[in-house]
Amino acid sequence: MTNDTIMVTGATGVLGREVLERARRTGRPVRALTRRTAVPDGSGVAWYTGDLTAGTGLDEALAGVRTVIHCASDIRHFKNDIPGFQHLLEAGKRAGVEHVVNISIVGVDRIPYPYYRVKLEGERLLAASGIGWTNLRATQFPALLDLAFGALSKLPVVLVPSGTGCQPVDPGEVADRLVELSLGAPGGQVPDFAGPTVYPAAGLARDWLRAADKRRVVLPVHVPGRIGAAWRAGHLTAPDRAVGRRTWEQYLAEQVAR
Repeated sequence: MTNDTIMVTGATGVLGREVLERARRTGRPVRALTRRTAVPDGSGVAWYTGDLTAGTGLDEALAGVRTVIHCASDIRHFKNDIPGFQHLLEAGKRAGVEHVVNISIVGVDRIPYPYYRVKLEGERLLAASGIGWTNLRATQFPALLDLAFGALSKLPVVLVPSGTGCQPVDPGEVADRLVELSLGAPGGQVPDFAGPTVYPAAGLARDWLRAADKRRVVLPVHVPGRIGAAWRAGHLTAPDRAVGRRTWEQYLAEQVAR
């Protein structure tokens, strides 16, 4: 029998939860990796405890797995992402994993932001791993913008970068694409996946404030240096890959509006 088991890393995160649900719907055997010793209950999902940073529990978790959808990342301790990904790839080779599908971010190759540099290094590790691979870059998730505006709105003035566009994309739609890619042959670097509309950062902030029923002044500020220049050059967006359908306005109406 052909092995068709799918493993999802980062399965408790914003994207990972969506991927896990869609992988389960394929009818294929599905596993999920967590650092927790008390694993979640999940119908149709086999949970495994493993630590990517320490490299523990991975051999058991990956034994018999054909495809890994890698969603694990920790933006608070992002320097751990590289050793964690290296441990995953090494364990994947030992286990005979045939395909690793990785999620990355639009602009990682053009914006010298520290977290983006780590994501780009992860892409390079994947390409050099000797395992079949597919890498998908997506634009920003609305929940991340929601979190940022929630923090910024604690002050009387909401500061946003001037001349900067963002293109929010629904994580469920990105999850659909990741699972679709996981069911096919390794595709290498595939076209980006972006939301339907590019918005100025100031416009996103004003939309969020209206939905949250908060009165604040939105002040665009010039961000100096190479990062600010890259933002103003539009490198956070992919207008030619506006394939997403769910809008920022829909997110606000469902998740923020009071």
